[in-house]
Amino acid sequence: MPLSEQEQRLLEEMERSLYQNDADFVATSARRGAPNYTILALGVLIAVLGVGTLVAGVITQLLFLGILGFAIMFGGVLLAVAPPRKAAPEEPVAPTQRKRATSSRGFMDNLNDRWDKRQEDRE
Repeated sequence: MPLSEQEQRLLEEMERSLYQNDADFVATSARRGAPNYTILALGVLIAVLGVGTLVAGVITQLLFLGILGFAIMFGGVLLAVAPPRKAAPEEPVAPTQRKRATSSRGFMDNLNDRWDKRQEDRE
């Protein structure tokens, strides 16, 4: 069963909105910045030190040393995988992009607004 003209237009609008939202998502995720390799290396070294302490605690059968080693290892891994703390400065929105910023409310919100507008036009 072929789509009606209205359904085809609605499908095309949905596709355009999806492509636009994907472009917005890629643009915002690209601002994450480069990884800080110094903190990454420090985190890995701390994790390795924690593993060594954990193994030493198991060998010597000292519970507190094993728990301390696990805590050190866990902290090192958290440090290594933590996102960078400094965020990129927010870029000002150009006048041509203001419409895109307002359209980021959500796909379903835009569809609902269009539906309401069409219903009002019919009445």
